[in-house]
Amino acid sequence: MNTQTAKLASVLLQYPTTALFDGLDALEAFAADTNPKPARESFGRFLGWLRATTSEQVARHYVQTFDLHRRCTLYLTYYRYGDTRKRGMAMVIFKTAYRDAGFVPSDDELPDYLPMVLDFAALCTRGQRLLSAHRADLELLRRNLTQAESPYAEVVSAVIADLPGLGKRELEQVRAAWDSGPPREDVGLEPFAPPEYLARYAPKRES
Repeated sequence: MNTQTAKLASVLLQYPTTALFDGLDALEAFAADTNPKPARESFGRFLGWLRATTSEQVARHYVQTFDLHRRCTLYLTYYRYGDTRKRGMAMVIFKTAYRDAGFVPSDDELPDYLPMVLDFAALCTRGQRLLSAHRADLELLRRNLTQAESPYAEVVSAVIADLPGLGKRELEQVRAAWDSGPPREDVGLEPFAPPEYLARYAPKRES
């Protein structure tokens, strides 16, 4: 995977701070050098939307899209395991990959948080393999964002454009999950995003 694609997608999928808007010129210049072409074009469309939208509107859209809708969460293991105990085991794979590569993830996020996985992928092939292993989950996120008419679908499309296509088994997983949604097993489990995550990314946040 192109490291520029991974890094730029990581930046754009995080909460939109004032620093993001202050750096739009640099981000557009960076996006112009990304490959492949479909990824570059997707980034261009998304950055065009950022240019045309106020920071307050973007922040509100971000929270409404990612924090309040389960089918658009940025936590990759949720799409396959939902609120079940199996999800905890899936997290171990991410933690092990980080540890073995000497990558120190933020303690403020769960290990399957997509922007953090993208940062990891920009650093080493282990991160790229994690993204490839969750190719079906990324496709579900893209489809859900597209259905929600969210411009953030363009950023996920850029990531997908730089990954292998879906195999037959993955397509079956996508179809099944699209129809049924993530599995549920609510007893004794945390919500799909930690309460402190939701509080930290409230719409009123400026920087």
